[in-house]
Parts: sequence; structure tokens; C-alpha cells
Amino acid sequence: MKKLVIIGANDFQNQLILKAKSLGYETHVFAWEDGAVGKYTADYFYPVSIIEKDEILEKCREIEPDGVCSIGSDLASVTVNYVAEKLGLTCNPTRFTAMQTNKAEMRKAFLNGGVSCPRFVKTGESFDKNLISDFRFPVIVKPTDRSGSRGIMKLETLDGIEEAVREACGYSFEKSAVVEEFIEGDEYSMETVSFGGVHHHLATTKKFTTGAPHFIETGHREPSGLSKELEEKAIREVFKALDALNVRNSAGHSEFKVDKDGNIGIIEIGARMGGDCIGSDLVYLSTGNDFMKMVIDIACGNEPEIKETPDNNSAEIHFLFTEEDIEEMNKFPKDKLYRVSDIDYSNLGHITDSSTRLGYYIITDKR
Repeated sequence: MKKLVIIGANDFQNQLILKAKSLGYETHVFAWEDGAVGKYTADYFYPVSIIEKDEILEKCREIEPDGVCSIGSDLASVTVNYVAEKLGLTCNPTRFTAMQTNKAEMRKAFLNGGVSCPRFVKTGESFDKNLISDFRFPVIVKPTDRSGSRGIMKLETLDGIEEAVREACGYSFEKSAVVEEFIEGDEYSMETVSFGGVHHHLATTKKFTTGAPHFIETGHREPSGLSKELEEKAIREVFKALDALNVRNSAGHSEFKVDKDGNIGIIEIGARMGGDCIGSDLVYLSTGNDFMKMVIDIACGNEPEIKETPDNNSAEIHFLFTEEDIEEMNKFPKDKLYRVSDIDYSNLGHITDSSTRLGYYIITDKR
């Protein structure tokens, strides 16, 4: 039986574990035990933090897996590439890890690759306002190396910027933040897969957020509603950005905006599948393409199977913030509800980022 190592075991990662098992893989899963839903579905579970790369590598030398993978986590992808490269398995080369996971290094790579990029500066907790004296406001402050809307703040003026920088640095693993000019427009993401440096577009997703100041995702929808012309323009820009980041063998989740004049502005790119069930569920429901199987295939050195003609169904995920959101969910006919998560009522009134949302539900018209 082929063996697959999976880094991470939360609710979203558990979908990958279940997919791997359905494909006949023996699953070996590494994660911090607290909140590890996958502990109960994996064939073998190891209570090791996903940042303990060398400890995981040592155990993987014993396991001798056919592939190492993860979905929806920049932090997990660092370990995936490190372990896979050491084992001689397919992955993105680790010499490009920094530009693929650190927002400041990513923007430098975009500039070097001729990719549109907002003006930015990298800073520590001690912030010099003169660094952005000629920036166009508003600006947005974010940690250099976190996701899930953690530590993000939009500012219309310089008022409060030192506090915003300190908060962002507090969320950052390297205690750094980027301050950049805010990109205007409607927000989208593009879901791609790359194998041997060749990129394939799978789906474009419309993103909905709480808006300023923290931009916590409230939902995602596929298809995105973008015109064919604008989508093709976005694909060209995203593929250019993927090349600039040297994304060669992985899923891709590229966030971008489209302004009123049709200009594409790249926000950031994850060299991994999108979280929030975008990759694990929405892509399959809206296009018929099995994104998780592609991730597994690539990790095992196999070219992914991609359907050229999507099914043209639709799928949406909605996140729960309030009791009213739960009431709205309960109005949907049962045949429209594809999945409903567990609901964490303890977070009512205390949602600060994506990880503290109450839960979610997915609706689809896939037949």
C-alpha cells in the first residue's frame, strides 16, 4: 500500500486525510494534538507540531512515504517542502520557500519579475513614519508571515499606525510587518495547480469579507462572475506571478483585486491550496475537478488529471458570525446544503480573525 504523509490535522486538513484514504493511501498525519480532528481519521497520527521539521523528517525516514502534502496552510507548506526535498520527493524547492510564504520577500520577487505590486515597506515593532511619507492612503498593515486575517488593519491616515504595526508584529512569527498601499477593487482568488513548472487554471473565486479594518472572510463563491475577458487577463497576471515565485509543483491560491478600470492587482499568493474549503470542496463542486486528488498526485510525482470542460455548477461557502447567520443558514432547503460544520457558540461576540468564526455551511446546485 502506498503511504502519504499529511502535515496538519484540523477540520480543513481532515478533508485531505479522508480523500487520501478513499484513494487507497495509508495516511501518516503529523499535527499538534489540540484540535486535531484528523487524529481520529488518520491511519497513523503523530502528536508533533507541524513546525518541528527535523523531528517529522526523522520519523518520515522510517515511514518511507510516497509523498508529503498539506492543504490550505503556508506554515504547513514550509514543512512539506523541507521534508519532501530531504526525501527526494516532488515539491517546490526549499530555496524559494521564503518568497512563497513571506509577504515582504514575495513582494520583492514580484518587483523582480515585473508583476504589479503595491508600494510597501517591511518593518519591526519600532516603526518610522517617514518610511511611508510619500505613500498614497489608505494603507494596510499585515504580518509578514501569517494568514487567516490575523493582525490585518486598514488605516485611512497615519493615526494609529504604530499600534497597528505592533499588533501585526505580535502575530508574526518573525515579529515583522509590511505596510503597503491599499489596492482598491473587488477581491477574488484564483485556484491553480502547477506540475513541472507548468500552471493550470482550475477556478476563479469571488471573495466576501467584513471589510475594513480587519477583512475577515465571510464567504466565497464559484464561479466568480468575472467576465471571460477579465478572467483571462487575471490568469495571465497570476501565471506571471507564479513564475516570479518559482512555484513549480503544488497547488496555488492567488488573491487579487480588479478595480473599476479592469486593472488586476495581485495581493499575495499561497503556493498551496486555498483554505476555507475553497480547494477541498468548492473547486470540485463548481468544476468537477478533484483538486485534492491533484495535490496528492503531484506530491507522489504524478501528473495531475485535469478536466478541460468544467461542469458549470456553482458552490458557495458562508461563515457564521452571529445567531442571525445561523438562522439564515436554517432557511436553506436541505437538498441545497452540502455540508454544515460544527458550531462553536463560545466565540459569539468574540470573532477577531478567521480562526474564531463560529462555523460554516456550504451550498451547491451540483447534481
